[in-house]
Amino acid sequence: MSEAAIEAQMNPIAGQGRLAGRVALVTGGGRGIGRAIVERFVAEGGRVAFTYNSSIGPAQAIIEELGADNVQAIQCDVTDADQLAAFVEKVLSAWGKIHILVNNAGITRDTLVLRMSQQDFEDVLRTNLTSAFLATKAVLRPMMSERRGRIINIASVVGLVGNPGQANYVASKAGLIGMTKSIAQEVASRNILVNCIAPGYIGSDMTSKLSGEQQERIRSMIPLKRIGSGADIAAMAAFLASDDASYITGQVFAVDGGMTMV
Repeated sequence: MSEAAIEAQMNPIAGQGRLAGRVALVTGGGRGIGRAIVERFVAEGGRVAFTYNSSIGPAQAIIEELGADNVQAIQCDVTDADQLAAFVEKVLSAWGKIHILVNNAGITRDTLVLRMSQQDFEDVLRTNLTSAFLATKAVLRPMMSERRGRIINIASVVGLVGNPGQANYVASKAGLIGMTKSIAQEVASRNILVNCIAPGYIGSDMTSKLSGEQQERIRSMIPLKRIGSGADIAAMAAFLASDDASYITGQVFAVDGGMTMV
């Protein structure tokens, strides 16, 4: 069982089932932050359907860990509006309602602007930003019919402060922040709350391969002196998805150990 699942089970708040009876969609839920969110939502009593766009292996492992009654994994190209609409319809057919959407799917194509191709720029925006627009549009009618909903967009602190070598990625995450605020205003009257999480430096398979010196240099830039985990982001997502956050919309929450303190 992963760190996120263990932490959710040990957390006394998680045991209260804040998401009991609720159905959530998570794009890019097969690994990393997305997987941590899937595990946390299930630990809090929810049912979760998530997209993956590669091998079935990791997705199947999540289903075996959390139970087929609680989790669906559906292969989906999140940049394709028709595939996303079909994903939403499959979930509605199986579980009847959709209460929560987490737009988490994302890619990077890092390089300096002088070396960045137009294709690399457009691919990142399409996956990180356009897909969130398409998924949001696909779930709004079901949420409006329920007169409630939660949409949580996973951005990044670089969308707030920029980062050299990531003009495409930063543009996508800054755009996601702006879109969050605009859509939040559009749907607030229907009790659909739209918020954004901006993760800081989060541990991953890639960061675990860094040398001890490299990891120490990263930690030195973080006031809390530790690299974050997927469970840290999942905890914030679970809060925003719950009734505890019923008076919060259009906000950006940096979960970064204090990196972007102002």
